[in-house]
Amino acid sequence: MSTDTPGIDPLLALRAPQDPACDVFLTGTVFLDIIFTGLDSAPVRGTESWARGMGSSPGGVANMATALARLGLHTSLAAAFGDDHYGEYCWDALEQGEGIDLSMSRTAPGWHSPVTVSMAYEGERTMVSHGHEAPAPSAVPGQTTTDQATTDQATTDPAAADPNPAFPQCPPRARAAIASLVPGRSEPWVAAAARHGALIFADVGWDETGRWDLDALPDLAHCEAFLPNAEEAMRYTRTDCPRAAAHALAERVPLAVVTLGAEGAYAVDGRTGAAAQVPAIEVEALDPTGAGDVFVAGFVTGTLADWPLADRLAFAGLTAALSVQEFGGSLSAPGWAEIAAWWQRIRTCESQDPTALERYAFLEELLPTTARAWPLRRAVPTIGFRQ
Repeated sequence: MSTDTPGIDPLLALRAPQDPACDVFLTGTVFLDIIFTGLDSAPVRGTESWARGMGSSPGGVANMATALARLGLHTSLAAAFGDDHYGEYCWDALEQGEGIDLSMSRTAPGWHSPVTVSMAYEGERTMVSHGHEAPAPSAVPGQTTTDQATTDQATTDPAAADPNPAFPQCPPRARAAIASLVPGRSEPWVAAAARHGALIFADVGWDETGRWDLDALPDLAHCEAFLPNAEEAMRYTRTDCPRAAAHALAERVPLAVVTLGAEGAYAVDGRTGAAAQVPAIEVEALDPTGAGDVFVAGFVTGTLADWPLADRLAFAGLTAALSVQEFGGSLSAPGWAEIAAWWQRIRTCESQDPTALERYAFLEELLPTTARAWPLRRAVPTIGFRQ
C-alpha cells in the first residue's frame, strides 16, 4: 500500500503532554501470509490450479497492528520474529513500512517464521498454516522449546501456542490494548494493562471445547469492549438472536459489539443502555482476510476519539468494507487516503441514497477537502526483488 496518505491524527484534539506515547498495544503471532486470488473455484484434488493474483505480507497479529497504524494510532507490537528472510521481511514491513513500534518485539535465533497460505475464491477463503512455538530468549541459538522433529510433521495450532513465552508481565502504558480471549486461559499482561489505565478491547475465537462458558474467559472482567461475531455471541449467551446476545453481553462488559456479517453490526453500551445498529456497506468482496481485524481497529479508533456509538460502528464497518475489496490482511487495511477517496467518490454517485450518506457525514470534519482519484492503485509487496 502506498504511504502517501494524509497526515490525519484522529486523537489530535484529545492529546495532552502527560498521555502515554503508545495509543494501542497488542501482542500475538506474526505470520508471513502468502495470498492467492483470482481462483474461480476451490482447488480440486489431484489437479493444479493457477491463480490470477498473488501477494505476500505480514499476517496474523500484524493485520491488526497495520490497520491501527494506518488509521493514525501510535501502535506498539510485542511479537517474536524468525531470524530467517521471512522474519526480516515482516519486521521491516511493519517497522519501516508502517511505523509500528517494535521495541518490545524480538528476533528468535534459530526459529523459522510461521507461514499461512490463503486462497480466496467465491467470496470465501481457505487457509493452510504451519509454525512452531517461539523459543524463549534464553534458548541456545539454533534450538527451540519444541521438538522440531516431531512438530515438523504437523502444524502447530496458533491459538494453542504461546508465541512469546518471555513477554513481560508489565506492558507499556497505552490508551488501549487489544486481546484475543481463549477459554480457560488468563494472560497476566491484560490485567496489568488495565491497571495502568488501558482500555481493553477483546475478540474471541471458536470455542473448541464446546462449552461456550463466559466464566471460562477470565480476562473478560478487564475488558472495556467485547467484539464477538453473531454465532459466537449467541452461543456464549444461550440466546437465539444476535441483538439479544449483545444486550446479555452488555451485562458483563461496558461495550458489547456483535458483528452481523452482511447485516452490519449491533452494539450496546452497558453503562447507559444505549444501542446502535449500522448496516454493512455492499461491496464486491475480493478477499475477506483480515476484515475482522480491520473492523476492530476502526472501532478502537472511534472509541479512543470519543465518537458517538453509531459513528464508531459506521466507521468500523466502512474500514472493513474497504479492506475486502483488496487481497490480503495487512495489505488491504485502509488508511485515510482510501477513506478520503471513497468519501469523495461516493458523494458524487447519483444513485446514492441521501439518508445513507448522512450516516457518514461525520467524516467531513476529519477528511481533507481533496483526495486522490478512486480507485487507488496500491503497491503489491513481495519477497525477492533486489534494488
